[in-house]
Amino acid sequence: MTVQPHADVDATLELLSSLTAWQSVADQPDEQRSLAAWLEAWLVEELEADVVLPVAQQPADSPPLVHVRVDVGAPDTLVLYNMYDVMPADPQGWQVDPFTGGIRHWRDKGDVFISRGAENNKGPLAGMLTVVRELWQNGLLATNLEILLEGEEECGSGALRRYLARTPCPISPALAVLFPSLCEYGGGAPRLYLGFTGMTTGRLRVAGGDWGGPQAAIHASNAAWIANPAWRLVQALAAIAPAGRNGVLETLPLDDDALRILDELAPQFSIADELAMRKSERLTVPGDSREALAFLLGSAVLNLSELRTTPLPGRGIIPPLACAEFALRTPPGSSPRALLNAMREQLSVQAIAGAELIVDDSYPGRRFSVDDAGVLELINSYHQQQARPQIWPWAPGCAPAYAFAPVAPAFLIGGLGYGGNAHGVNEFVTLRGLARYTRSLRDWLLSF
Repeated sequence: MTVQPHADVDATLELLSSLTAWQSVADQPDEQRSLAAWLEAWLVEELEADVVLPVAQQPADSPPLVHVRVDVGAPDTLVLYNMYDVMPADPQGWQVDPFTGGIRHWRDKGDVFISRGAENNKGPLAGMLTVVRELWQNGLLATNLEILLEGEEECGSGALRRYLARTPCPISPALAVLFPSLCEYGGGAPRLYLGFTGMTTGRLRVAGGDWGGPQAAIHASNAAWIANPAWRLVQALAAIAPAGRNGVLETLPLDDDALRILDELAPQFSIADELAMRKSERLTVPGDSREALAFLLGSAVLNLSELRTTPLPGRGIIPPLACAEFALRTPPGSSPRALLNAMREQLSVQAIAGAELIVDDSYPGRRFSVDDAGVLELINSYHQQQARPQIWPWAPGCAPAYAFAPVAPAFLIGGLGYGGNAHGVNEFVTLRGLARYTRSLRDWLLSF
């Protein structure tokens, strides 16, 4: 049966369609700047928001932040954070143009809106703005709001973190920070994370030089007696992160608080459902749900996203440069600096000349308490739609939660609603999920 979207969903879809048209990806700075300016203008026009950081006055070398304040004269303030950047999308394989979007009916999911960003995170952004506009227009906002939107979430949130590190912090102390998102992952129970993993990005690089290896591409007939930087890169990767451990550098034991949360989470968690959602056949570690979750949450892991040689690959050459792009994901309590130092030490001890570890950016993991403001209100917003959340000690995913520490104790990601295929082909959000999402966000805001 086709779902008939109610008024909130219609308004959200209208706004989402507008946002979708911008190809706000990292290699399209003009598109990102244009969308940021459009969002700022929308917030001023629709909410009479005060602009804290004008888009037009920000440097051109990074996507602008959008920071506005909606002051209703209340004693308390909440912060709503979201993102307008998305990953690239090739139209091949999509049922609709990814930067136009459209509604389709899927037998197993009902009506869905398909577009790049439908789930991550233009769909939730559109729903967030729609709900805030409705509450403001009807005089129902009981707290002031700080709204902060960024265009670098997919690549480390550098500008946002530098902005929040200013003294004094440009956002005054608030009750809580919420990152509204669709948290019924895979259509299952919504998740509530009490913290986030940190991220360090960079590359392992091997260039030809005095150690051996050419300084320009040469014919592969010399491979027996001229060193190849690509083979030296393979050797260096094996030294810093043995392939048999899938990039796991350390696994910290969980503390008592985290273990108590895990004791309640594990019986609710299905490895089979998780594998189906992740389009995978098996985990890398044996054990039951509790053991698997403890390993996942406690592990610092070096993920390899790209291996390449320069110039473009060719079977007939020895390349002068080989490179591995990485993201080091570190749970709360793990030290990115110590892990990076250990990797450099391994390269030195094993005398892998020519290998260079380059770090672009880094931020640590952070956790908070179930008793912090905003958490119980989020749980109650789920309960109002008969949803029982899975509570996690922290997320295996990364977010710049630590940057908001001067603002509020808790940085929450939350909201009902189901979407999928984020970063993939036919990214979607269900229309029923949008209705659940907007209601849960409204209930959270009205609970203060």
